[in-house]
Amino acid sequence: MAEIIATVESMEQAEMVMKAGADWIYAGEDEFGLRLPHSFDRDELTDLIQAVHAQGKKIVVAVNAIFHNDRIVKVADYLQFLTDLQVDMVSIGDPGAIHLLQQNHFPLPYLYDGADLVTSARQINFWANHGAVAAQVAAEVPYGELKSLQQHVQVPISYLVYGASAIHQSGRPLLDNYFSFVQKHQERTDRQRGLFISAPHKPDTHYSIYEDRNGTHVFATNDVNLMPELTKVHELGIQYWKMDGLFVHGQQFAQIVAAFAHARDALAKGTWTAELAADGQRIVTDNTPVNRETDTGFFDIDPESVK
Repeated sequence: MAEIIATVESMEQAEMVMKAGADWIYAGEDEFGLRLPHSFDRDELTDLIQAVHAQGKKIVVAVNAIFHNDRIVKVADYLQFLTDLQVDMVSIGDPGAIHLLQQNHFPLPYLYDGADLVTSARQINFWANHGAVAAQVAAEVPYGELKSLQQHVQVPISYLVYGASAIHQSGRPLLDNYFSFVQKHQERTDRQRGLFISAPHKPDTHYSIYEDRNGTHVFATNDVNLMPELTKVHELGIQYWKMDGLFVHGQQFAQIVAAFAHARDALAKGTWTAELAADGQRIVTDNTPVNRETDTGFFDIDPESVK
């Protein structure tokens, strides 16, 4: 049966989503991980890991930042910290970080997460041959390609079934640079500011954008919601259903997680129906923030049209 990996913004939300049916909690610190709902410092992360294990659940810690020389020197110490806490898995995309993981013989299973670069079975198998126990497939890979990819991978894959989909990252502080250029005071450029950008002559576009320790992040206009397509997801046999609550807070995200967990269980039992799918869709709609809309992203797109 598929396992749900859910991001969290607090200890309280972690308790909610575990109760809702999440099997894995996904968390980390901005110094080492990308696009996190909350940057857990070491004390917070220690408490979170202990709470997750106390519930019989597992945790993935994000170590998937792109590390320059000034930051890669900090990675080994962080991996030792995670080893001491018996973290169940780490998410890594930087080959330098993977080298440190293996060079120091840290007993941490890793999920390869190269963001939107992970689009083929051959790439996944390359990292499987270098120790990866799973891989996060890019959200841009549609169903037509997933069918072939799933038949040839050597390790389980994770795929985004709900949440924000990043379409661009720059290490530059683009927002700060912009506001400096136009000489306007902008007090905050972080995620809580709720900034959007729009494509010229396309008023319907509203790409979420914010800055943090890792630069500037831009997200697709609509968040991904595969509730209407979960029969196909289930039939593919995808091991990990990734749920990203970056823009959904507190109990609302827990309600969405519960809807996907109920769907997962019903699919496994063979009791999933169109009526249950419609109920799940209503729960997702009711709990998704009003300034965000959802669709199935790239899932239903013809692979030939993805360029």
